[in-house]
Amino acid sequence: MKPEIKPVGDSALLVSFGEVIDDEVNSRVHAIARAMEKADFEWLVETVPAYSSLLVIYDPLKVSYAEVEASIGPLLNAEGRAFEGRLVEIPVVYGSSYGPDIEFVANYNGLNVDSVIEIHSRPVYRVYFIGFLPGFAYLGGIDERIATPRLEKPRLKVPAGSVGIAGRQTGIYPLESPGGWRLIGRTPLRLFDPKREKPTLLQPGDRVKFVPIEESEFRELYKREWGEGFD
Repeated sequence: MKPEIKPVGDSALLVSFGEVIDDEVNSRVHAIARAMEKADFEWLVETVPAYSSLLVIYDPLKVSYAEVEASIGPLLNAEGRAFEGRLVEIPVVYGSSYGPDIEFVANYNGLNVDSVIEIHSRPVYRVYFIGFLPGFAYLGGIDERIATPRLEKPRLKVPAGSVGIAGRQTGIYPLESPGGWRLIGRTPLRLFDPKREKPTLLQPGDRVKFVPIEESEFRELYKREWGEGFD
């Protein structure tokens, strides 16, 4: 599959394989990013991978757009096996005040709440990329049976640890922030901690398994993780 290359502003270009959520395509995106980093171009500022595209940010004082495009051309055929990182289990208490949209997700898809929980927690998800917030892992490819559109009007405040659905994506809010995903549960784990050696709990290529837990276990784990009781 040949990617499309197009300019983004005056200091970046986008290598795009279309709008898909696919393990093979995402692996190729990361393979190209690794090949560019290995090439150690003096003009390269940063590479930002997404589901099926790679943003290449360069220093326009050191290189022109045409030169960047010519330099990365030979790297676009870089192939890479799907990198499998750690298997990380994410405990989640589903529903009630922790997942206020779970009944909407169920009704929208003609299911009951128990079915939504079972379908959401069954797969092992792949972390495609980190974005939006520090430590926000995009986990694509959820089961079509629970795919649900975003809120028409985003919430001004979503609690850290909230697990949400947006279309065929699922993800976890690492920090309290505004957000428009449909919230179905919450994890007590701290997904982003700037004091840790690796601040983000999840990394691209990691595999994620959601594990349903009861509220009592959530409170115990929350206290252990955050050093304070859950209010």
